Amino acid sequence: MRIASLPDFLLQRIDRATGGPVNRQIYQVLRAAILTHQLPAGLQLPSSRELARELAMSRNTVTHAYEQLIAEGYLETRAGAGTFIADTVPDQIVDVCHNSRSDNDQAGYVGMSNRGAQLIRRAGVSPLQWGAFMPGVPDVTQFPNKIWSRLQNKHWRRLRADLLTYDQGGGYLPLREAIAEYLRVSRSVNCRTGQIIITTGIHQSIDLAAKLLGEHGDLAWVEEPCYWGTRSVCQSLGIEPVPIPVDAEGMQVPQADASQPPRFIFVTPSHQYPLGTVMSLSRRRLLLEYAAAHKAWIMEDDYDSEFRYGSRPLASLQGLDTHDRVLYMGTFSKTTFPGLRIGFLVVPEALSQAFTTGHSELYRGGQVFMQAILADFMTQGYFASHIRRMRVLYGERLRLLQQAVEHHFGDAIDFSDGDAGLHLALHLPRGCDDLAISREALAAGIITRPLSGYYMQPASARRGLMLGYACVPNEQIAPAFDKLAGIIKKHWPA
Repeated sequence: MRIASLPDFLLQRIDRATGGPVNRQIYQVLRAAILTHQLPAGLQLPSSRELARELAMSRNTVTHAYEQLIAEGYLETRAGAGTFIADTVPDQIVDVCHNSRSDNDQAGYVGMSNRGAQLIRRAGVSPLQWGAFMPGVPDVTQFPNKIWSRLQNKHWRRLRADLLTYDQGGGYLPLREAIAEYLRVSRSVNCRTGQIIITTGIHQSIDLAAKLLGEHGDLAWVEEPCYWGTRSVCQSLGIEPVPIPVDAEGMQVPQADASQPPRFIFVTPSHQYPLGTVMSLSRRRLLLEYAAAHKAWIMEDDYDSEFRYGSRPLASLQGLDTHDRVLYMGTFSKTTFPGLRIGFLVVPEALSQAFTTGHSELYRGGQVFMQAILADFMTQGYFASHIRRMRVLYGERLRLLQQAVEHHFGDAIDFSDGDAGLHLALHLPRGCDDLAISREALAAGIITRPLSGYYMQPASARRGLMLGYACVPNEQIAPAFDKLAGIIKKHWPA
């Protein structure tokens, strides 16, 4: 840029009506031009008096902008000579920028490590978290917010300093006591209060256990298919997930080859995610014996066992463990609201102190105030009441979705997960591209997850759609599925 054109350059970019203080705008325009080399180092700028005259504004306005740029090192003054663009660019910067370009940069992962790029490339997280048919999301509009607000206000009125500082000791003690009592009664979990570690959810529970019990390069058996978050957390820590097929009885525990036993075994025995199968008693006992014999840690993810329709909740795998090899994970994201970000990890008693210390050291836990509210919510009976009410509502929505599927496809499509949880796994015939269907459905305002995305081995992946019904109002289920059914039929194999 020639110095003579600087006034015109500024006038084109200054908005005196709505752009904010003019001196600030001059500063921002000049700073951006220097950083992008539109104003090269060494260029002499007009004096503040001259530039103010060209811009038809107060000299003080220009002076303030110049002074700020001088203070930050973008301009420099030379006695008797004037104001110049400072030379702030290192000689090596051009070569460094040129040489740092990589193939990963071209793929959109600028500066990422190989592990980080792989994590982002395989991410299963969705940009949308609400609407038909988003899996795994409860109906937060039905949460008893007035009760929660009253409990919250009680703590604000009697505020204690320990509720606003860092969490120590594994979490808020009354909440840990309430969780221990709830798990003993409802899930047959063998635990004491000291074994409960309050986390932000399943992801942090996995992260904590893997960091304290695992080493880089360890193997972890994961269900095939499985929850994508389990794989992502393991891979981010250098732990290699090994897919183990799931059948009607749950994970098929390998028996022949024990040369490379896993360090971790991740299972959802009470309600396999995403297929919904229940691990049989014989398979549970086999898994427990294998873990004891090979010193493996079983990570039991019990993410939504509260919601069963037509049958009683099943006892936990941890309740059968006599060797202390099971770590039991749960979350309140499905039973209250996901934004609460409170979960829990039940560890063997011998590990409780180490995990309490490790959790504080790694995460500097907080949310103690919210934990106190949740503790009251549980101990005063509101939690159990809310679950009972939502179980009825979700059961009704499941039936409405099943009826919509049968209306359009009859026996041509089958589905699993029809007795529990917050989603239904709709199985598509071979030749249907569930990825393409999901993309087209999203463009039409319908959220689904392709079932094939939950498999590590694409060749063996089943085609299907994960349909969450919990957060869809009753009257919207049939119309939303009508729209989705039209898209599925377009992709139906000839």
